[in-house]
Amino acid sequence: MTTVAPYGSWISPLSAADASAAGTRFDGARFVGDEVWWGESVAAEGGRSAVRRSATDGTVRDVLPAPWDARSRVHEYGGGAWTASPDGILFFVEKTDQRIWSLVPGQEPVALTPEDPAARHGGLRWQHGVLLAVREQHGDHPVPSRSIVRIPLEGGAPVEVVAGSDFVAQPALSPGGDSLAWVAWNHPDMPWDRTEVRVGSLVDGRVTSWRRVSSGTTAALQPEWDAEGRLVFVDDPSGRWNLWRTGDAPTGTDGAPAVCVAPADADTGGGLWVLGSRWYAPLADGFAAVRTNGSSEIVLVHPDGSTSPTEVPVRDRAVIEDAAVTRVLVSGSAPGVSGVWLVEADGRATLVRGSRSDLDERWIPSVREVTVAGPHGEVHAYDHPPTNPGFTAPDGELPPYVVLVHGGPTAHVGGVADSKTTFFTSRGIGVLDVNYGGSTGYGRAYRDRLHGQWGVVDRDDVAAVASGLAAEGRADSSRIAIEGGSAGGWTVLSALARTDVFAAGISRYGVGDARLLATDTHDFEARYLDGLIGPLPEAEDLYVERSPLTHTDGFSVPVLLLQGQDDAVVPPSQAEAIRDALAARGVPHAYVLYPGEGHGFRRAETVVHSLETELAFLGQVFGFDTPGVAEVALE
Repeated sequence: MTTVAPYGSWISPLSAADASAAGTRFDGARFVGDEVWWGESVAAEGGRSAVRRSATDGTVRDVLPAPWDARSRVHEYGGGAWTASPDGILFFVEKTDQRIWSLVPGQEPVALTPEDPAARHGGLRWQHGVLLAVREQHGDHPVPSRSIVRIPLEGGAPVEVVAGSDFVAQPALSPGGDSLAWVAWNHPDMPWDRTEVRVGSLVDGRVTSWRRVSSGTTAALQPEWDAEGRLVFVDDPSGRWNLWRTGDAPTGTDGAPAVCVAPADADTGGGLWVLGSRWYAPLADGFAAVRTNGSSEIVLVHPDGSTSPTEVPVRDRAVIEDAAVTRVLVSGSAPGVSGVWLVEADGRATLVRGSRSDLDERWIPSVREVTVAGPHGEVHAYDHPPTNPGFTAPDGELPPYVVLVHGGPTAHVGGVADSKTTFFTSRGIGVLDVNYGGSTGYGRAYRDRLHGQWGVVDRDDVAAVASGLAAEGRADSSRIAIEGGSAGGWTVLSALARTDVFAAGISRYGVGDARLLATDTHDFEARYLDGLIGPLPEAEDLYVERSPLTHTDGFSVPVLLLQGQDDAVVPPSQAEAIRDALAARGVPHAYVLYPGEGHGFRRAETVVHSLETELAFLGQVFGFDTPGVAEVALE
C-alpha cells in the first residue's frame, strides 16, 4: 500500500550517512599475482585513500593501512597515486609529504624519494621492472617545473627521464626498454584542447632525442605499446577520440601516418583531470576500451577492427585500470553501484569491489535521456524522476527538481543515479543532470562550444533544459533549484544572477569572480580561462562582464553556499564575496565553511552534514517537511 504525501516529504530509508557510505571513491586497480588490489576512499577515516585487496577467505584487508594515505597533489587534482609490481610490492605517494614510498604487505613502508617540500609526485607507473612518475617541482617561479622521472628502487634522488614542456603525463615504456612515449602540452592549452604524443629514444635511462607522433593540433592522449610493439594512442582529428596506431616502427609527422583503429562515433577518451585516467588497454589480441556517447560502455576491440560488447554495467566515470593478457580491470559507476569489475576475454564481468546502498532496484530511478533545443544548439541531460515504492504525490502536484551542473567545466555525467541522486529522488525530489555545451562525451565540436563562451553557453544551456522539463509538465516551474560545484558553482551563480528560471541555488566552492580565479588558482588551470573567456589583460572587460559578482542586482532567490576551508583551487574568498553580496541585497542565504576540506568534500561528517543541509534548505525554500534533519539558519 502506498502513502499519499507531498513531493519532497516522502520517507526514505536512505539516510545521509548511508549515502555517504555508498559514495566511496575508487582510485586505481591492479592485478598483483593472483589477487586484485584497488584504491578506495574511507570516509570514516577522514577520506583517507587506502589500497585494499580481497584475502583468500573473502574478507577485505588493507594493503596500505591507516594512517597512510595514498594521494597525489600534482596539478592539485592528483591521480596515479599508487601502483604495484606483479610480485606484490606497493608503490605510493603519501599525501602528507608527497614522497614516493614502497611497501611489502605486512611490513613498514620505506621512503624511495628524499624529503623535499617543493616536490610532488603522481602518475606512478610500473612497467618492465621500472617505476616511472610525474614530478612537479615548486620554487620561486610561479610555474612549477614538471618532468617524467625514474624512481630508483634502492632509494635516492629521482632520475629525470624527460622534461621540456609545461606539462607531461602518461609515460609508456616500450617492451624493449629503449623508447618512451608520453603526452606533453604547454600553457595556455589544456589537455583536451591541444597536446602532443611524443616518442623518445632512451640512452642510460634518459631521453636523448624525441619526435612528435601526433599532429600537434589535436588533443592526443594515452600512448601505449600493443602486443606487437607498435605504438597506439588516442586522438581526435575526426572530431571523436578514437584509437590510432602507428606502423611497425613509431611514425607520425616524421613518417607514414598513423591509422585509426575501429573508428566510431563515440569517444575513447576524456578530460585528463587526473593523471591516472586511462580509457583503453592493449590485450594479447586487441584492446579493451571505453566508448562514450552520452553514457559509456566497455567494448572489446578485435584485431580486424570489429568490436564486441562486455557485460560490464558501467555507464559513467568509466576507466580501464589494468590489463593482463586477456583480463581487464574496469572502474566506474553503474545503476545502483560504483566499483571495480574484472572482465574476462569473453566479455563476462564480475564485481570485485562495489559501493552501494541497501536499497533494491525499486528505489533506483529510471533514467531518461533528454535532448532539448537551446540557443546555442542541442543540449543533453539525464532526468531522474522521484522514485519511492511506498509513496505517491497528491493528484495534480508536480515535483520539485534539482538541476545538477557538473564541474570542470570540461567534464561529463553519464546518466547514472548515484547515492546523492537517490537520496533526493527517494524523497520525492527530481534530479536533472546536465551535460551543457563544453562537456565531454559528445565529440570535439560539442566541447569546443564553450570556447570563449563560459558564463554564456553553460548558463543558457542549463536554463533551456530546466525550462524544457517544466514545459513538458514533468517539474513544478516554481520549484526548480540549481546546484553545482567548482565550475558548476559558477554556472549556478551565473544562472541565478542572469535568468529567472530557478527558484533557489546551491553553490559548492563555486566561482563568483573570474578575475580573482585567474589570480588565485593553481598552475594547472592558470591559463584555462584564456580559452574559456579570453587572455588577460586584453579580455579583462569580458571577465568583469561575465562574472556573477558583477550582476549581484540579479540575485533574488535563496542561496546556499558550501565551501572547504583549505580549497586551493577555488579559495573561500570567492564564496565569501558572494555571501557579502547576498547580505547586502537582503537575499536569504546560508554560508557553511568546512575546516580541513579542500576542493571536493571527502570526510564522512562533511558529506553527511552538507547533504542534510541541502535537503533542509530545499524544504524550507520549497515548502515541504524534511523529517530528521535540522533547519538551516537563513540570514
